[in-house]
Amino acid sequence: MSDEFENPVYYDDDADVSVIQEQTVAVLGYGSQGHAHALNLHESGVEVIVGLREDSSSRSAAEAEGLRVETPKQAASEADLVSVLVPDTVQPAVYAEIEPELDPGDTLQFAHGFNIHYGQIEPNEDVNVTMVAPKSPGHLVRRNYENDEGTPGLLAVYQDASGDAHDIGLSYAKAIGCARAGVVETTFREETETDLFGEQVVLCGGVTSLVKQGYETLVDAGYSREMAYFECLNELKLIVDLMYEGGLSEMWDSVSDTAEYGGLTRGDRVVDEHARENMEQILEEVQDGTFARQWITENQAGRPSYKQLRNAEKNHDIEAVGEDLRALFAWGENEERDEKEKTKTSADD
Repeated sequence: MSDEFENPVYYDDDADVSVIQEQTVAVLGYGSQGHAHALNLHESGVEVIVGLREDSSSRSAAEAEGLRVETPKQAASEADLVSVLVPDTVQPAVYAEIEPELDPGDTLQFAHGFNIHYGQIEPNEDVNVTMVAPKSPGHLVRRNYENDEGTPGLLAVYQDASGDAHDIGLSYAKAIGCARAGVVETTFREETETDLFGEQVVLCGGVTSLVKQGYETLVDAGYSREMAYFECLNELKLIVDLMYEGGLSEMWDSVSDTAEYGGLTRGDRVVDEHARENMEQILEEVQDGTFARQWITENQAGRPSYKQLRNAEKNHDIEAVGEDLRALFAWGENEERDEKEKTKTSADD
């Protein structure tokens, strides 16, 4: 275990894979994370049962990989650990189905804390409630495992009924390959709130808004749509890759002095104190449950706002320009192939 960080970090030597090998694991769902967890566990010597609806389109894919497939209820009834890897919006209904099958001392595990943290699922006190959350899409969790590499992950224990929930979760993390890279200990609250905040303010909401507004500013000023696309969207990957590899310093060291000076002197004028105030407001909405209640209500109503916003995003001018430009490059074929790999198993299972 490393003590260099604020939160404990565990590695392969800290985990005993035999703990999870002695248990039967039900993986509910065979989407992005589900297929990766199930296959990695299986190849780590764990008895795995995949829990899918009888009409699930993923049944044949799981069976073709040599995995046993049962209904979620049947899988949970036989398992010592139930890993719930269906979408957040589906989890409460799935939990209602499997709850009678959970025995005292069983482990109920998640890869995201939303439903536990916001009270949409309230497990019995006699079961463990844990989280093992790889910090990567499932196709990379699988690919890294096959390449004898690791994917960083998170570990949290919400409820320890058996007294060894932490060891079970850490063993599971090792079996899917996360302990090769490092498993950071956290809490359900910290993981949920930071995850939602990061998605909304930076990773998904903030970045896409910044890209679109930069694009629109150039186009409205009379510059070509193609140049606006290249400068505000296409080159973003180059910058993000540099930051991913070596942090902000690596990025600044790699771009031109002109780009560095321009960024250092102008960046805070775009994302200024007003933006920071908005970020703090969004964080409050995450912390007090405002966003969670809004999202839950949106789903109960059939997602009208979500569908409208998603449609508007797809029809933005930058999408049409990007589709045409990406077709000019050889890497477009590679990205299309990767996208097919990522979506070969549906997330709605």
